[in-house]
Amino acid sequence: MVLNGIDRICDFDSLFKGKKLGVITSLSGLSKDFIPSWKILTEQYTVRALFAPEHGLYGCEDAGAVWEGENKSVSGIPLHSLYRQDGQDFKPDMLTDIDTLVYDIQDAGVRFYTYISTLILAMRAASAHGKDFIVLDRPNPLGGVKTEGNIVKKDFESFVGTYSLCIRYGLTAAELARMVHTEEQLRCPLHIVPMEYWSRDMLFTETGRVWIPPSPNLPHFDNTLAYPGTALFEGSDVSEGRGTANPFTLIGAPYIDAEKLADTMNAAKLRGVHFLPARFTPSASKYAGVPCRGVQLFITDYKAFEPVKTGVTLLFAVKTAYPDDFRFLPTPEATAADGNLSASIDRLGGDSLLRTASSSAEVCSIFEKEAEAFYRRIRPFFIYS
Repeated sequence: MVLNGIDRICDFDSLFKGKKLGVITSLSGLSKDFIPSWKILTEQYTVRALFAPEHGLYGCEDAGAVWEGENKSVSGIPLHSLYRQDGQDFKPDMLTDIDTLVYDIQDAGVRFYTYISTLILAMRAASAHGKDFIVLDRPNPLGGVKTEGNIVKKDFESFVGTYSLCIRYGLTAAELARMVHTEEQLRCPLHIVPMEYWSRDMLFTETGRVWIPPSPNLPHFDNTLAYPGTALFEGSDVSEGRGTANPFTLIGAPYIDAEKLADTMNAAKLRGVHFLPARFTPSASKYAGVPCRGVQLFITDYKAFEPVKTGVTLLFAVKTAYPDDFRFLPTPEATAADGNLSASIDRLGGDSLLRTASSSAEVCSIFEKEAEAFYRRIRPFFIYS
């Protein structure tokens, strides 16, 4: 079994002893014995505040749902939301009685999964306010060998793309913290409690750990492995399977011919995946209560599967087959005065390529080159071999 950072804190006692801690965590921050990390830290050290990301401390809030942490507490410890109406960041008074921030959240290994944005913003806040920062490391569930997709370009940054990372970025939280700390020349002292027994070629299914859903729509590893590619449909009028039992492995819309789309995708001979025609009716999100047709992804080889290439190919297959029906969606705050109402896919994609390219082959070629360059950039920050 891989031992996560929280399982090894006794070996790093000096980092915590005598410190006033603020713990950034969620439901996924558990020890090997299924004890929340904040409880373990509270029993052994001084915890002055808890901070929770999108989806809340218990991982039950819907995606994008704003929840307020003011005047809330857990076991007498103040609980603050880092996903608020007034922006995703720290208020100055949140850090007044804290000298060290501790981060322990299971990530999905995907750029637009917002927990890493919370990590980066928290490090910047620690640097600005003179606080130490500790990362209790956890596995990247998608491993540390493959990188996929493009990087976020200037002027396309958002909370789903805070940093110039690939979509599948191949770093653990601690490795990412090292990278950001170095590249941004942050002033906060950075400390890492590393894992034991994890290697870069491991997917989560090989760690010996139980998958704890880090948010409501990643209930199983298969959903998580598909997520880097099929989550791109969030920027379109096609359902990505939210409101079903198989989010991100069910893709469809009322106007799609399921059999034809499945045949098209299987003919593409993508590695490690098979497509079956699917019919489903979401209970929430897009097309709630409306029957949809599309495909269900069955991942046949975890290691060979290329989620980003698969998602891009599927996106263009739908876009090409249904030009009169398919559309990209505006961001929630967009108005007609903005001139560009299709910015949602630009945020997810990190630039405008998915919206403006003529084919999936064009996109995948560019993505492959950017991913190779990105891998060379991140290698100096590896902790594990």
